[in-house]
Amino acid sequence: MTLAIHEKPLVAIVGPTAVGKTSLAVDLCQRFGGEVINADSRQAYRCMDIGTAKPTTEERSQAPHHLLDLLDPAEHFGLGAFLPLAKQAALDIAARGKLSMVAGGTGQYVWAMLEGQTVPAVPPNLELRASLEKEAETNGAQALHDRLREIDPVRADALDPRNVRRVVRALEIYQATNQRPSELVQEAPAIGNYLVIGLTMDRKALYQRIDDRVDAMMQAGFLAEVQALAEAGYLMGQGALDSPGYRELGLHIDGEMSLEDAVARTKTQTHRLARRQYTWFKAADPRICWLDASDSGVSERAAELVSGYLAAGRMVPE
Repeated sequence: MTLAIHEKPLVAIVGPTAVGKTSLAVDLCQRFGGEVINADSRQAYRCMDIGTAKPTTEERSQAPHHLLDLLDPAEHFGLGAFLPLAKQAALDIAARGKLSMVAGGTGQYVWAMLEGQTVPAVPPNLELRASLEKEAETNGAQALHDRLREIDPVRADALDPRNVRRVVRALEIYQATNQRPSELVQEAPAIGNYLVIGLTMDRKALYQRIDDRVDAMMQAGFLAEVQALAEAGYLMGQGALDSPGYRELGLHIDGEMSLEDAVARTKTQTHRLARRQYTWFKAADPRICWLDASDSGVSERAAELVSGYLAAGRMVPE
């Protein structure tokens, strides 16, 4: 299964959190008759609307969105689940004569879809996961990461030791296939037909935008959203809920942190997330056409890029 040579045009909007990817994607969809394919790993989960800055009801009414609200927070959703769903969404969109618009900050998802990677479809092994997670709790996350390094140094180098969930997944894949996870991810032999538009802005301005958005999330009921998830039995800081805001507000609900400190830490952790996202979307990457998100004419410039891309290519929307 490959997406490397796209039969129809594909446009991706990438960049760090809070930079304005969703609004630009919606604008371009309205201009060019497109539909959005979500490439944000957390927006695939139900009941996590405010904390993931999921597209609003109005934005969804302005442009159809795919791969949102697919599963519950306790379920696993990774690249192996994303790719076939994204491919099918792109095929369905093309069949309707529309333009596929991939939007999201999960760089692994975006590049894997655009460049045709394949990953093993290994189902979750809940017993193994529980055992490995207990090992991490007992011996520390680094010990589990060291165990992965003995098996697959390449995959270990690509993962932060603190990201226990992904380290566990790599070990799970090895257990099921007896092959190194890094060797099972295959690149397509050819570059696909796509345009990547990157949104960026001055780092200080981005951090201020992040802080303002966190404040707006709190006003919109983020704490109540976290409270409802906790009351439903979900554990903050685990799985999909190991995300900025959910873990911090969870600590506040448990009485381990003041609300003021939880909000401040959410902002700091979201700054860190933005920095990590820039490692996937580098300024010097020739595949990305970068635009300044703070420029008042950014939508027009993006539209010019899409128009030029569609006009230059042999494959255009029907």
